Amino acid sequence: MESPDISIIIVSYNTEKITKNCLDSIYNSLKNTNLKYQIIIVDNASTDKSVEMLQKYSQKMNNLSLITNKENVGFGRANNQAVKTAKSNYLLFLNSDTLVLNNSIEKLLNIYKEHMEKIHFLGGKLLNSDMTIQPSAAYFFTLPIVFAALFLKGDYWGLTRFSPNKIKQVDWVAGACILTQKKYYNDVKGFDENVFLYMEEVDLLYRARQIGLSTFFCPQAEFIHLGFASTGNRSYPVIQVFKGLIYFYKKHYSRQSLFWLYVILKLKAIISIFIGKITKNNYLINTYEKAYKLV
Repeated sequence: MESPDISIIIVSYNTEKITKNCLDSIYNSLKNTNLKYQIIIVDNASTDKSVEMLQKYSQKMNNLSLITNKENVGFGRANNQAVKTAKSNYLLFLNSDTLVLNNSIEKLLNIYKEHMEKIHFLGGKLLNSDMTIQPSAAYFFTLPIVFAALFLKGDYWGLTRFSPNKIKQVDWVAGACILTQKKYYNDVKGFDENVFLYMEEVDLLYRARQIGLSTFFCPQAEFIHLGFASTGNRSYPVIQVFKGLIYFYKKHYSRQSLFWLYVILKLKAIISIFIGKITKNNYLINTYEKAYKLV
């Protein structure tokens, strides 16, 4: 079998309808192209009807491969599984809660190839479901960036995450849409499987930067990203972000930096609990009591 031009990798977990919409958008995006592509889906032991839907889809489309895990092994490990079966050197990691707009996959691949002497990882432009911009390029989580993110609404002001209007080198891009070559992915040894959910792309692209590989943002290729589709509750992302930051700092930063990270996270948790008690907001109280226990 001839190697495809691109392998599209998706991790699925309890998002039957959302994953189907994602697949439909991929096929619609590429139906009028000469691009040969492979889709690899790893289902992380979904308990809804995701597997049945995906099995039907794979029977209908001969370029879709399905891997079904017996347990939820996490986002990073599932992606690493898929890469081992990818037939193309070009890998596109797409979240199951994304929708491809127009011919954005082909556009992203063409721009990557056009600038491949300087681009090693490339992220697309993410939009919310109402078509407003979702900041998806960002700075690495230094202590000032963590503080800005937690206390200053850093994403809103462009202090932490942003969305450039031209092709631009950035520290990291959202893992909902990342294109790279298999050789670069293997050079950084793939996703860290100790990160179960959230911060995987930050860690991956931080390690890429450490060995001289670059990350760029591409505004011409647009994707809708729904966000938090697999988590099931609002507290989960907060807890995972706390865990992810602590793990990231233990792995990459000094003990002194880790100490100050703990200070910032404790302060965020204490203030949020205090506000929750004043406003009788049980979500804030319960979420940040759990977060405080982590630090």
